Amino acid sequence: MPVRSALWLGLLLLAALWGSSTPASLLRRLREHIQQLQESSGLGLSPGAVALPKERWLEQPLDPFNASDGRSFLQRYWVNDQYWARQDGPVFLHLGGEGSLGPGSVMTGHPAALAPALGALVIGLEHRFYGLSIPPGGLDVAQLRYLSSRHALADVASARLALSRLFNVSSSSPWICFGGSYAGSLAAWARLKFPHLIFASVASSAPVRAVLDFSEYNEVVSRSLRSTAIGGSRELGACSSLDTVEDQAELLGALQALVGGAVQYDGQAGPPLSVRRLCGLLLGAGGNCSRAAPYHGLRRAAQVFLHSLGQRCLSFSRAEIVAQLRVTDPQVYGVGDRQWLYQTCTEFGFYITCEVPRCPFSQLPALPSHLQLCEQVFGLSTSSIAQAVAQTNSYYGGQTPGATQVLFVNGDTDPWHVLSVTRNLGPSESAILIPSGSHCLDMAPEKPSDSPNLHQGRQNISQQLQTWFRLTKESQVRGVV
Repeated sequence: MPVRSALWLGLLLLAALWGSSTPASLLRRLREHIQQLQESSGLGLSPGAVALPKERWLEQPLDPFNASDGRSFLQRYWVNDQYWARQDGPVFLHLGGEGSLGPGSVMTGHPAALAPALGALVIGLEHRFYGLSIPPGGLDVAQLRYLSSRHALADVASARLALSRLFNVSSSSPWICFGGSYAGSLAAWARLKFPHLIFASVASSAPVRAVLDFSEYNEVVSRSLRSTAIGGSRELGACSSLDTVEDQAELLGALQALVGGAVQYDGQAGPPLSVRRLCGLLLGAGGNCSRAAPYHGLRRAAQVFLHSLGQRCLSFSRAEIVAQLRVTDPQVYGVGDRQWLYQTCTEFGFYITCEVPRCPFSQLPALPSHLQLCEQVFGLSTSSIAQAVAQTNSYYGGQTPGATQVLFVNGDTDPWHVLSVTRNLGPSESAILIPSGSHCLDMAPEKPSDSPNLHQGRQNISQQLQTWFRLTKESQVRGVV
């Protein structure tokens, strides 16, 4: 059997129906898994040599848009001041997204790596309703009304002012927001909405265009799997038998997430599977595979994936998934899936489908299943979700946000780059597209095996920031003269 045919047979084993919530939750958990491994590896090079910053808390208004509402919550943050040379030095504000943040956000990764050369103070701010920054009262729908990107941006503005006072930051200090993925969008939007508070932003893998039907995700997956540069149900990880068509859809959707995750995070430290390793498993030993080899390779890939996440099996029961997503106690169900589902239902969509001819998986419609989950969990209608997506793009500008001094950084193998900004929109609205780069790769800790393209991308980020600093100083001098 030709190698190409064997590979695509393995991928087509995924094609029958499309799952709904499970792929999104698996990709979220994979992201947190990778982030934790990258942070811990960066902090653990010399055991005992790195003093972790202490956990701090900032009191924030629950409803920043209603001055008569006195309720508040505690938002978690961390500070790294070891490179802060002057009170008027720059401040890097690393924004959290749809998951927990940790002390590694200010100690490892590219924002922290830039701090010594620029003498920057580094602050990591966890997103409201994620991690431990959950307001009292739980996660019922009445509370989730205060979970949105607009609320998160209000937190950024409030934190910027409060932390300036707390650490006696000079009024002339430039604040730069950093963020990856959804947090990258927040970084760009913080500069867009608060240019008087945020000097500049670096938005990595930021999907600034909301979209209900994200079929383009799998188009990029299909294209990336062809790139030479990146080189039975229980057997596939189900906890129990799959009794309904919906259950089967959850399993097959999760298998797609396995392949999509390999592409999305290819080349990074932490992912259980690279594209090269996944293709090797599907092809079989030596590439001389029988017709059964792709199936056995897929089964092995699922086992590797589960082991890396520390799970014996995964539940694909649609009824169980809906029941879990309806739990409002964050102590019982605190991984963030309910919160992120709410944000996709009320702001972004981002529902990955596979109806286009170039998709390597199922050609059957998936969008109704995604939308049904919003109705089952939150009582939201299809029309309200579509309207919310349109309002998000209207409010922020989609892929033409019009913000100055924002640098968009993407990798061309990352499926999310098609919703970001990948070309310069103006003299101060710049973009970097890293060849063979994966999701948020530029923000990861540096390692010897990093590609020349990645090194160059990071160097371009540093040069762009320094250019903006220089131009601003020259402008200030001309103003004084």
